[in-house]
Parts: sequence; structure tokens; C-alpha cells
Amino acid sequence: MDSGNLAWSVTATALVLFMTPGVAFFYGGLVKAKSVVSMMMMSFGALGLIGVLWILYGYNMSAVDSTWGFAGNPFSDFALGSLASSEGSNEALLGVAYGATFAIITVALISGAIADRAKFGAWLVFAGIWATLVYFPVAAWVWGGGWILNLGTTLFGDHSPAQVIDYAGGTAVHINAGAAALALALVLGKRIGFQKGNHKPHNVPLVLLGAAILWFGWFGFNAGADWANGLADTGLIVLNTLGATGAAVIGWIVVERIKDGKPTAVGAASGAVTGLVAITPACASLAPGWALLLGLLAGIVCALAVELKFALGFDDSLDVVGIHLVGGLIGTLYLGFFATDTGLFVGGGFEQLILQAIAALGVLAYSFVIAFVIGFAIEKTIGFRVKDADEVAGVDLVVHGESGYAIGEEVPAEAMR
Repeated sequence: MDSGNLAWSVTATALVLFMTPGVAFFYGGLVKAKSVVSMMMMSFGALGLIGVLWILYGYNMSAVDSTWGFAGNPFSDFALGSLASSEGSNEALLGVAYGATFAIITVALISGAIADRAKFGAWLVFAGIWATLVYFPVAAWVWGGGWILNLGTTLFGDHSPAQVIDYAGGTAVHINAGAAALALALVLGKRIGFQKGNHKPHNVPLVLLGAAILWFGWFGFNAGADWANGLADTGLIVLNTLGATGAAVIGWIVVERIKDGKPTAVGAASGAVTGLVAITPACASLAPGWALLLGLLAGIVCALAVELKFALGFDDSLDVVGIHLVGGLIGTLYLGFFATDTGLFVGGGFEQLILQAIAALGVLAYSFVIAFVIGFAIEKTIGFRVKDADEVAGVDLVVHGESGYAIGEEVPAEAMR
């Protein structure tokens, strides 16, 4: 690795790590004022816990020796002592750190589905178990030599040009997290007073700040891994990440204008995140025009999809399902039609679409089932949801003993002595 690649790999790792605080701001602004600390702590809790687990054993699990292996041996190099002491380990260790940031943000994304009503300790228990049983193995399937990575060869032979495409995590990150979010929303049930219009964002500027941080960090998310490819596709990846996101903003706010009469700042921020989600798997495999169309399509569809929770009766508090699951599915399946050289409409056949669909649905089903089982077990043992009275009072003070906005609050007399 030359000095330029070295610098870019460190920068990209920092950019992706910064995305998790971006999630915290984005989610924190969307909840009520009495839940903002709790909401942001879920992201920061994931940042601490999953980073540690990845170094201890998660990285070991993220690669398999055979196509149908479930995951790597978690104890093959516990805490990476052997890797760190091996000759020429610099590049490998940077890869470990970069992979950790993906694991962290995937878990943090799930938390938006259970805003305003979850215990922090129970959330950390879920996060650790889900990462171990779901994210680490799925990373091995998609990028570490597992069945998804080899699915094209398995189904269509060694010479097939079609292989599952998931450049930066449409399947491994967004479909994975979105399916788990749906499962937890069902386990914890609806918030008190759940109905359309009852739970409005308490801080719109915080939402915009979070979306801006995510957009900024996403260039590391999508283009970061290209250092291993000699930066051969970095220009295309950066351009597509910019273009698809902008197009999704336009698509979302146009839907709002037609449907509700006004385009909103929260809608623009949500549209940006939707575009980022959709382009994630496809950023290196689409011509720029097709990337723009993908972003526009994702913005329109996801703006409508977030209403499904009211029609179907599940309380996905911050639209993780509508944005990440639906957006991830759109971006992943879109490649079956428009992936350069292999998509159905750009020179290929049905093979690419078949591969994308199998990978997406396989991860969706696995993540949903395991997340539901973990969440249900936690709820029935230590309890996952706070008491109704605590939800009404606000989980910040009850769970963390803190308030997000202390301005104007009376100072206790004993504190002034």
C-alpha cells in the first residue's frame, strides 16, 4: 500500500465511523424532546460495544473457508493478537478497522425502529447477540467467501459474468438492518398514542445536521473500499453517490408536495438518506444516468413506503423499514436490470436479477427471524420495553438520568450549596 492509499484508507475509516454519530443526530432530532438522549445513546452504545466485539471475534467470523460455511471460527485469532504481530500486517489491520465501522453503523440503524420505548441495557444485549448471530455471518456470506459471494458460480457456472453485486452493503447493511428493525418493532409493539401525526420531530435542524453528516461520511462508505482496487472506480463511485442522493431528495419532496401540499426539511433529509441507501450496493456498477434514475425512483417509492406502518399497523418509529429495508431492496434489485454489462436492460439476461433477488430475500428472511427470536427472548426475560408511565414521562430521565435540554430548568437547592 503506497502512501496515498494508506492516507485514503485511514480517511475512509474515519468518515464511516463519523456516520454513526450522524445517525445519532438524525434519529435524535426525529424523536420527542424527552427521548433525544436515549435515542442518541443507542448509537453511541453500538459504537462502543460492536467495535469491541469486532476486534475480539467478529472479524474472525467475517470470512469463511468454504462456500457454504456459516461463519469463520470466532476464536481462530481471538483479539487479533496473531494478526497484529505478523509481518506486513499494516494493510490487514486497516481493513479490520474499516470493517468494524460497517458493523457498528449496521447495528445503530436498527435502533430507530424502537425509539421512545426501549431499555438501554436490553438494547445492548440485543445488539451484541444480533451482531454475533447475524451481521458477522452475513458479512462472511456477502464479502468473505460465503454463499452469496459465490452464488453466480454456483447457479450458472464458472464462466457466468453475473455475480451478486453488493459493493458497499445494500444487502449486508441496509436490508439486514431493516429486516431486524421490522422484527423489533413487532416485538416491542406500538408507542402510546401511535397514530399518524401524533409523533413529530422535536428538532428539525438536528435532523438536517445528521443527514448532512451521513451524506459526508457516505463517500468513505461507498468509495472507501476502492483502495483495494487501486482506486480504479473511485470517480464513478463518488459521482454516483452524489447524483443518486440528489435525485432522491427531489423525488421525496415532489411526492410530499403532491400528497401533502408542502415539501418539508425532514422529507428532504429522509430523501437524502434514501438515495444513499439505494446507491450503496450499486455505486460501482451503474452508469451515472442510471444512478440518477435509481435515486429518483428510490425517493418516490420510499416516500410512499413510510406510510405503510400506518396501513399495516406496525410502529417503526423512525422509518427504518421504509427507508433502509425498502431502499436497500430497490438498490439491490435495480442492479438486476441496469448493472453495467450484466443487467437485463444493458446487455445481460435474467441471471443478475435472479442472483440479486435470492441474496436480498435470503438475508431479509434470516435477519428478521433471528432478530425476532432474540428480541422476544429479551422481552420475556429481562424486559425490552420500558413501563408505560416511563414512556409518558420520557425515557431520558428514567433510563439515563439526563435531559437533552436543561435550559430553563430549576437548579436543585442542594446543588447550589
